Amino acid sequence: MMKMLILLLSLQTIDAALTDRSVVQVLTYSQAPVWNSPWRFQSVQHGTGTGFLIKGDYIMTNAHVVSWGRQILIRKPKDPRPYPAEVVHIAHDCDLALLRVNNPQFLDGMEPLEFGPLPEVRSTVVTYGYPAGGNRISFTRGVVSRIEMQNYVHIGNRSFLSVQTDAAINPGNSGGPVIQDDRVVGVAFMGTPGLENTGFFIPFPVIDHFLKDIQDGVYDGFPMAGIRLVPLQNPAFRNFLNLPDNGRGARIDSVLFRSGYESPFRKDDVIMRVGDYDVESDGTVSYQGNRVFVTVALLSSQSGDLLDIEIWRNAQSETLQVPMEIYDNDRYLSNQYDVPPRYYVFAGLVFSPLSLDYLKTFGRNWRNSANSELVFELFYRRKETPKKAKNEPIVLISTLSHPVNADMQITSGALIDKVNGQSISKLEDLIRAFESNESDFHQIDFLPDHSFECLRRTEAEQAHQEILNTYGIPSDRRL
Repeated sequence: MMKMLILLLSLQTIDAALTDRSVVQVLTYSQAPVWNSPWRFQSVQHGTGTGFLIKGDYIMTNAHVVSWGRQILIRKPKDPRPYPAEVVHIAHDCDLALLRVNNPQFLDGMEPLEFGPLPEVRSTVVTYGYPAGGNRISFTRGVVSRIEMQNYVHIGNRSFLSVQTDAAINPGNSGGPVIQDDRVVGVAFMGTPGLENTGFFIPFPVIDHFLKDIQDGVYDGFPMAGIRLVPLQNPAFRNFLNLPDNGRGARIDSVLFRSGYESPFRKDDVIMRVGDYDVESDGTVSYQGNRVFVTVALLSSQSGDLLDIEIWRNAQSETLQVPMEIYDNDRYLSNQYDVPPRYYVFAGLVFSPLSLDYLKTFGRNWRNSANSELVFELFYRRKETPKKAKNEPIVLISTLSHPVNADMQITSGALIDKVNGQSISKLEDLIRAFESNESDFHQIDFLPDHSFECLRRTEAEQAHQEILNTYGIPSDRRL
């Protein structure tokens, strides 16, 4: 008996040693743009994170660890050499990334870690990582306390399955493996300010979707059903819809408008079942023993898949085969990464698409500091009057002072409606409207009250290059 115990302890030590050698420190040097001066970039920032080796000789980490990266270096345990790495695949919506080190010596002594299933609530996990303040690997043991759909902070406007643990996740831990029974059951990715001994990790169902998605070499993302569900627990309303009194079914409150796409759903349809999951009246399903919001049922679907969704319509059950599609028209409502902002500068007027990143330049209290019309246009226009929403609202974000624009009263923070009589739905429309104009004046119409400003065309064109040179702008556009 004693020999068997010693052997088991020895095997656990060996497994732990293999895990230790496969967990690495990620050093990043990143540079994000300045969203209200979109040709500029901030100073280079140094950051640290964690990663681990998986099959395919990839290093898995968080997308937020390597976003805007100018240089990425990997350090192995007990190896002083830094290894340059490159991003091979990145998913900003679910905060995952795969890196590759092209030096063949890097893999010496390392073994890829295997993935395990979704852990159970009250089970124990160990988080590996390199928290800030040290260069040696650390381990934090914790208990799984909650499994639910939660907003992923990195992207800001998407919610996915998330696991809460009382193992603290600190800066530098991000991207580290969460281990149970010698398998990776999640990737550490965020904590909650103000809460002690609380951390969250991305569980395997989300990781699995990401790994299957990139098998064709391209990351598409997570599909959306394009509907907003609300609970249907009012007995009178359920009777009005002739629903069975079985506690099932959540009501569609609104259907997302997408140009050129006709949704199979209607408002007041009742979702009864999604794939293999019965939908309860509060909009949740039973997912591996956990009560989770119904969108978890989409995790296994890839772009282009057909998903069976049972609905209640006209007092009877009906099953729809719904194509799973990626929706990215709300990208400006999310935090953007790795692609510099689009802009156009003409005669000192700086134009760029309206985005969350631009609004955040108004400060932490940007919802109150920014023009209320900008907030409405970005977040509410598509919901309230979707057919009037512009594909890419353009805003005059600043005016670079010069005699040619000195008398303008509107100089920043205003939405563009028309330029020279041409309606503006995207940045290319605006450029075309300026460059094709042959009249003596450029006229710019603003929303919401259709006030306008004018520039003399000849003077504006003559001053254009001088303004670019004066303010050190390398190009008048980025498209």
